[in-house]
Amino acid sequence: MSNSSPKVLIVGGGFSGISAAKKLHESGISFQVLEARERLGGRVFTKTLTEDLYVDFGGQWIGPTQDRMYELCREYGIEYFETYNQGKNILDLRGKIKTYTGVIPKIDLFSLLNLDWVIRKLERLARQIDLNSPWSHPKAGEFDSQMLEDFLRKNSKTNACYQVIRVGCETIFACELHELSLLHALFYIKSGTSLDCLINIKNGAQLHRIKGGMQTIVDKMAEAFPENIRFNSPVRKIEKTDSGILVTSDSGSFTCEKVIFAVPPPLLEEIEIFPGLSEEKKNLIKDYPMGRVGKCFMIYKSPFWRKSGFSGQAVSDGNTPFQTLFDCSPANSNYGILMGFTIGNRAKSHFELSKEDRKSQMQKLLVSYFGSEAANSIRYEDFTMTDETWSRGCYAALMPTGAWTNFRDSYRKSADPFFFAGTEAATRWHGYIEGAVLAGESAANEVLISLKK
Repeated sequence: MSNSSPKVLIVGGGFSGISAAKKLHESGISFQVLEARERLGGRVFTKTLTEDLYVDFGGQWIGPTQDRMYELCREYGIEYFETYNQGKNILDLRGKIKTYTGVIPKIDLFSLLNLDWVIRKLERLARQIDLNSPWSHPKAGEFDSQMLEDFLRKNSKTNACYQVIRVGCETIFACELHELSLLHALFYIKSGTSLDCLINIKNGAQLHRIKGGMQTIVDKMAEAFPENIRFNSPVRKIEKTDSGILVTSDSGSFTCEKVIFAVPPPLLEEIEIFPGLSEEKKNLIKDYPMGRVGKCFMIYKSPFWRKSGFSGQAVSDGNTPFQTLFDCSPANSNYGILMGFTIGNRAKSHFELSKEDRKSQMQKLLVSYFGSEAANSIRYEDFTMTDETWSRGCYAALMPTGAWTNFRDSYRKSADPFFFAGTEAATRWHGYIEGAVLAGESAANEVLISLKK
């Protein structure tokens, strides 16, 4: 039975909210999690299709330096496996299809040298950023007034270089590149260790997947306190009263001492909060857009492309709906699954089509890449968090030009009795599941300190 008067109320049952709950549970502090959906995970969503088939509609990878995620896997005995990364990759530029091996696509020598130079320049600048105060860099004003897109156009001397680095960055940030500042891009790169780490499978952020799907981890975390979670309970109003903080949700009202917010930033605007959030936080949230990404899955009886020496990976410019493709087959290869990322304006256009037309477009493209066998799919699924009421987008909210220098760390800054989690509150692995976990634990630690005062 849920507690109508917990010490702490957690808004949101994603990885960040459940990480905060786990910390409070282990510390013996009473709490209640209110989750608007009928499931845990937030922007992580493992969809079970049949008894032995699932797809990850949300976050799905972990990699080196994401230490908390690996620790959680060990703690709960959850297995992970390497993303398939053998064979030829495909580059599709201007409708011309080429194959290559390794991370960097096969383009002309001058473009290749230019691409390497742009990547190294981004790496060098990112290393200079202080994750706790990106605005303190001597050139923060210059970097924050410049869109990432403008930086890439200025430094890309050939169209081939620009198209390849653009696709890579769109896939990393899940947006159009005019939507974020150069300063935010540099912070994000440093937060995720390095650009090399973010774009790679081998020794990179896409190294491992979770057997059974990523949601398995958060479900296991919550098994210790099921009675402390209410589903289908969006929070509508939070107000300080003489007897504590009154939280009103669709499933009832609660009185508590502290509140941890662990929801995507756009949803904060929709909760009536008295007294309100800081002016800085409110002004930031007004222009703090979520990334836009769709994941499209073509499912086969087996990963047939592997027999022909293909990795299942592809990179494409704007002539297709997808920036990138990956082999997302299960560990036992009982099925073959190709997943396409459609991002930014491509995602917007693609999801305006009917599901049948989306499937047709993807299947036609896969036949052009992998041959006639690609026409023999057994199922198609797709999903975009942008259309989900309680997510509004994915991977994370984006700091546009001027945001870091004007609002600094106002989003993650807590003001007792209100504390803020979510991957957007993370300094390390910002935008990733690891960041969500770290931010949730950090918010819980702040609450624990506050309760002792």
